[in-house]
Amino acid sequence: MASRGRSRTTPGRAQAADGETERGKGPGQTRAPQPYAPQPRATMRADKWLWHARFFKTRGLASQLIASGHLRVNGDKIAKPARGIGPGDVLTFPQARRIRVVRLLALSTRRGPATEAQTLYEDLSPAPAAPANNPGFDGKGRPGGKDRRKRREFERSQLE
Repeated sequence: MASRGRSRTTPGRAQAADGETERGKGPGQTRAPQPYAPQPRATMRADKWLWHARFFKTRGLASQLIASGHLRVNGDKIAKPARGIGPGDVLTFPQARRIRVVRLLALSTRRGPATEAQTLYEDLSPAPAAPANNPGFDGKGRPGGKDRRKRREFERSQLE
C-alpha cells in the first residue's frame, strides 16, 4: 500500500520528538518535562572492592569468600561476587581469626597502595582482644618440650 505522506499514528495522538505518541496532544504540542529523576547509585562489584581495599591478596580469594556465603551487606547474606555495593553500605566478613565490620566511604578505580586503600572505608570492628599470655612460659629463656605441649593445649582450648 502506498503512503500518501500521512503519518501512521492514530487520530488524536501526536508523535513526540523521540518517536513515542501521546494521547490527547494536538499538533505542535510537546510533552511536559519530567520531574527530577534521581541518578542511579554508583556501585562496584563486591569482590573487586574487597580486593581494591586490600582485604584480600587476590580477587579470587574475595570471590571465594563471597561465594561461600560469608559476606553480609547491610546485614543481608550475599552469595554472588557480582553484587553491587556502594558508599554507605556496611560489610561484615571474617578475615583471619576475626570478624571485620567496615562501612564503605568511597569506590576506587584501581588497587592502589595501602594508604589509599584505607581511605575507602571506615573500620567499625571492635578492637582485637589482647592475646593471653602463654601459661607455661614466663620469659625465662627458651621454652622446653613440656612448655610447648602446654602452649599447644592452651591454643586448642582457645579455638573451641
